Amino acid sequence: MLSVRKVKTASGSVAIQVVQYHRHQSKIIKHIGSAKNVEEITVLVQKAKEWINVQSAQIPLFAEPQSKILVVDRGECIGVTHLFARQFLLCCIHECGLAGLPSLLLDLALMRMIEPASKRRTVELLSYYFGISYSQRIYRNIPKLIKQKPLVESHGYTIAVQKFKEPFYFVLYDVTTLYFETFQSDELRVPGFSKDNKSQQPQIVVGLLVTQSGFPLAYDVFPGNTFEGKTMLPIVENFINKHKETKPIIVADAAMLSGERLKELRQNNISYIVGARLANTDTDLIRHIHDALKDNNDTTARFASQHGDLVCDFSIKRYKKDLYDLNKHISKAEELIALGSSGKKVKFVKTISKESVELNKPLIEKRKLLLGIKGYCTNIAREDLPDKEVISHYHNLWRIEQSFRMSKSDLETRPIFHRKEDAVRSHILICFVALMIEKYLELTTKLSLRDIRFLIWNITETHIQDKVTKEIFVFRSPTKEIMESPLAKWVKKWKLLPH
Repeated sequence: MLSVRKVKTASGSVAIQVVQYHRHQSKIIKHIGSAKNVEEITVLVQKAKEWINVQSAQIPLFAEPQSKILVVDRGECIGVTHLFARQFLLCCIHECGLAGLPSLLLDLALMRMIEPASKRRTVELLSYYFGISYSQRIYRNIPKLIKQKPLVESHGYTIAVQKFKEPFYFVLYDVTTLYFETFQSDELRVPGFSKDNKSQQPQIVVGLLVTQSGFPLAYDVFPGNTFEGKTMLPIVENFINKHKETKPIIVADAAMLSGERLKELRQNNISYIVGARLANTDTDLIRHIHDALKDNNDTTARFASQHGDLVCDFSIKRYKKDLYDLNKHISKAEELIALGSSGKKVKFVKTISKESVELNKPLIEKRKLLLGIKGYCTNIAREDLPDKEVISHYHNLWRIEQSFRMSKSDLETRPIFHRKEDAVRSHILICFVALMIEKYLELTTKLSLRDIRFLIWNITETHIQDKVTKEIFVFRSPTKEIMESPLAKWVKKWKLLPH
């Protein structure tokens, strides 16, 4: 039978040995080590007992509970990980039904949320933070991820229906542009009107469809010089064809307003609410609108137009802002006219000749009639959707604008460094998955990604190694802060921390 023996050495240390007694004689089976103080001796005795348990085929009847002992002076920090943060986000992914997606797609999306970076840097961070290894050959696999787009969008629809109970009476649509860190163009990467003030650089146009609460449903990528209005119908038709049980009303801003585009929507029996460009409206109609609203706050009126019904409302708050902006532009115009200059394009300045300019008084009068007034075009009858509801649904467009801000700032979707089309489209897919997870967390916890990231990233695992025994001890940082936050509900639900 194996047992532990302590023997005092000539140097004054205590040697810890595993011995076997046979016929009143002892045989040294293994020398564990020597120590001088009580703490080190205790550690060596524990190691000897563990060695005996491993080597012995017989399990002790009354086994002593094993305790891990770390001598502080011998401890060395060999790393800090953030496994809790990854586990938290993976549980969210599982709850969203996205767990079946390729691990590469999910890991790249998670790192977009945690620390957006280039793909090469992302691979390094996955290894550094979580111990997950990907070779640099992922660049061969990234373009293949675009095949997952239909499945991702299908999951998005399921989440919206099952988790958020979205009725799909209304969906919001908008576009943005994403530029590339290059000046080389191709069929997809083309310079165009840039919303990032990068008109000299190639870009792509991304159209996004979201629910009334802002949860992303579908998207598509278009060449950088595509007119915004031409992007809507392909995405909307594709969404309706995939989900024939839905017949949503499309809500979009004034950039989508063109007679041709709205005619296409009507021909396809798609209902819409679109912002109207009242400044381009006939002066007689503007006077009619002004007289009908009479500068009464929250008053609405509806008129027939070539794009469907034109719903207008008046707001005192908007009136004050419009008046301030109008007076500012008039002052600039008067200053320019006083200088006799026509080289600078300023509102309300009409060029008579190369040497002569004057104030455009008819245009000023037209703008004064429109102070405080905003218009909305719809092909839905008043009986089916009252004016107030038309306006209310249009005002929800801030949610899709918020989604674009989240993707550009939180997830750093641009600039894009990929060159090949499939790689570019896969990059957008990665960001779309990250946006889905971010929006899911925001809607369920009422916290921003910044706050969520702060809470989960503060919980770390510190790895301390005993320099003598080489045993590694893991210590988790305090969890009080997260357990007092709105995330506590999810931490408990997913059983991420011990009781």
